[in-house]
Amino acid sequence: MLNKLLNVLFPESCPVCRKPSTFHKTAPICAECWDGISPYNGAICRICGKSLVSDASIECGGCITKKPVFKQARSFGLYDGTLKEAINLLKYHKIKRLSKPLSAIISTAEITGTDAVLPVPLYKKRLRHREFNQSALLAKYLAGNMGVPLAMGCLVKVRDTMPQVGLSAQEREKNIKNAFEVRDKGFIQGKTLMLVDDVITTGATVRECSRQLKKAGAKYIYVMALAHGKMD
Repeated sequence: MLNKLLNVLFPESCPVCRKPSTFHKTAPICAECWDGISPYNGAICRICGKSLVSDASIECGGCITKKPVFKQARSFGLYDGTLKEAINLLKYHKIKRLSKPLSAIISTAEITGTDAVLPVPLYKKRLRHREFNQSALLAKYLAGNMGVPLAMGCLVKVRDTMPQVGLSAQEREKNIKNAFEVRDKGFIQGKTLMLVDDVITTGATVRECSRQLKKAGAKYIYVMALAHGKMD
């Protein structure tokens, strides 16, 4: 009945198939398109989770050249299709209700046991402009589903950086270096942490966050994201 009322008051069409969207929890994406979001089951790097062209490979060139300090990074799918549309609606159009069903998608992935969940933070200026941190919303629901603490404010971004879009892998790494700081070292020392982000592209951001967490005393760091994306 609630769905019917909302559809009358706020009719929407699905941005993916253009048909009417009748399920409020995932609107404006319709239930049929939402159910079509599927995990990526192809070959991936065993460390960073990046998609590989062949099952014969087990690690990507980046991890062979410079192994990250995190134990493992995984994502649900590729930054494409309906999943990309949903992430962009949450991130750029402020449709925050999508954070709950998107976090439920992450929860279907294989998740290693962890002591606490924390999001990749935004710089305070960017946070004021966007009004929320999409990774923090995902981390909140994920921590609740796992029954572990959400470590907000433990990892902070202390330096404003250029947008990573359009930068090469090397430029992204240089841009983000020393942009993060751990504020509560006592909390994370000796703990296994899960770092949550929405999209991993080159992995420069989660690598730098993990480096600071490891430096501050974290035992193991696992990274979980909604999607792995291609270089822009």
